[in-house]
Amino acid sequence: MLSQVFSVANQKGGTGKTTLSMNLAVGLSKRGRTLIIDADPQGSAGQWAGLSPDENPFPVSVISITSNLPREIKRIGEDYQYLVVDCPPTLETGVAQKAMTVSDKVLIPILPSPVDLWASVRLAEAIEQVKIYNDELQPYILVNQLEPRSAISRGMRQALEEFDIPALDSCLRRRAVYRNSALEGSSVYCMGKRGEPASQEVDALIEEILKS
Repeated sequence: MLSQVFSVANQKGGTGKTTLSMNLAVGLSKRGRTLIIDADPQGSAGQWAGLSPDENPFPVSVISITSNLPREIKRIGEDYQYLVVDCPPTLETGVAQKAMTVSDKVLIPILPSPVDLWASVRLAEAIEQVKIYNDELQPYILVNQLEPRSAISRGMRQALEEFDIPALDSCLRRRAVYRNSALEGSSVYCMGKRGEPASQEVDALIEEILKS
C-alpha cells in the first residue's frame, strides 16, 4: 500500500497547526487507515492524544518521530493509507523540510491577516528548495480561525493572489469546539451535535485536498 502523506507546517507558532493535524487525521481515518506522526519535539500531538480518557482513547494513533524522518515515513507508510505529519513551528531544525521531501501535500495553516501570510514567506522559499528533491510536492495555504459570519478581508485576498502558493477554497472558522476538543483529548468528530459544523468544515477540506 502506498500511503498519501500530508505534512502540516508553518514556521510561525499559533496558527492552529496541531489542531488541524489532529482533526484532519480523524476525518481521514473515516476513509482509510490513518496515523499521526508527531514530528514536533514539543510533542503537542502526543500530549493532545494523551488527554483522552482510557475508556475513550483518541481515534487515531500518534507516534513521535523527530530523526530519520524520511526513512521512517517510507517504512511506516506501507501499513497506512494516510499519514499526517505535525511539523515543528520552525524551519531551523530542518525537520519540516525533511518531512516535505516524502510528502504528497503540505498544508500551511495561516490566520486571516496579510501579516500572518507574509510571515510565511520563508516557508514558501523552503518549499521551493524541497521541490528540488520532491518535485511532486503540492503546497496549499489554508485560512484558519476565520471569524464566524465574516469574510476574508480585501487585503487578505490580495495578499493570497500575490503569493506563489495556492490557497484552498475550504477554510476553518474560529470555533470554541476546536479548543474544547483539545482540552478533552478528542476531535470535533467526537463532540456530538456541537461538533457537527466543525466536522463538516474538515470534511469539506478533506474532499478538496483528496481531489486536488
